[in-house]
Amino acid sequence: MRLPVYQVDAFTDQLFAGNPAALVPLEEWLPDTMLQAIARENNLSETAFWVQRADQDYDLRWFTPVAEVDLCGHATLASAWLKAHHLDEARREWCYHTRSGPLRVARRDRQIQMKFPLLNGQGCAVPPALEQALGVEIKQCQAAMDYIVFLESAADLRNLEPDMQLLLRLDRRGVIVSAPADDGQADFVLRFFAPRFGINEDPVTGSAFTQVAAWWSARLGKQKLIVQQISSRSGQAELELTGSDSLLISGQAALYLEGFIFI
Repeated sequence: MRLPVYQVDAFTDQLFAGNPAALVPLEEWLPDTMLQAIARENNLSETAFWVQRADQDYDLRWFTPVAEVDLCGHATLASAWLKAHHLDEARREWCYHTRSGPLRVARRDRQIQMKFPLLNGQGCAVPPALEQALGVEIKQCQAAMDYIVFLESAADLRNLEPDMQLLLRLDRRGVIVSAPADDGQADFVLRFFAPRFGINEDPVTGSAFTQVAAWWSARLGKQKLIVQQISSRSGQAELELTGSDSLLISGQAALYLEGFIFI
């Protein structure tokens, strides 16, 4: 069997930046063990698979090298960008049906705009392993899909060198650490660590944006925000809060690779 495969760098307009995702469009679903094996072989933070439905929308799933995940922003953006710019340029809007519910996407000039659920973190006690792993005093901690830590400066965030073995002890998917931006190019910055899912540090993380956007909106008094993820590859997105339960995430992408998988 021969399957098409693409690799797209998401949340950037340049190659070798943003977050790379492998994309595998399917005519029908393969066994989960095969999907996981392909994701493991690709060895990127996420591989996205999709199948077109009878209503012309799509079922979409995401796999890290070690597990299927409920939500992935960058691989959704990469999938939508590939479809809009290479596979079906005439179509402007559609819906992905996922384990986290329906995700609407639309082409907006060179950007892809995605409508994601807004996930508000709740204040929580600081897990001892989290403070030890980050090596900083944590004054503000929340919990949602991930633990969320807010630092006072971008410099503190850049200097973090987390202990991944300690992070493995935590009971959430991963850890988001965020701080105010200091370069005039964004409103806030963040980093994301998820060693439990085989990702020590993710380059750019759309699902993390959904968990901190409301906090930064309230703090800065803005409905529209720009976030910069300050990983080694870096990436940027535009965010807009639309009501109390949804977030528009917009970004660009770049095609790196097109080929085939033989199984």
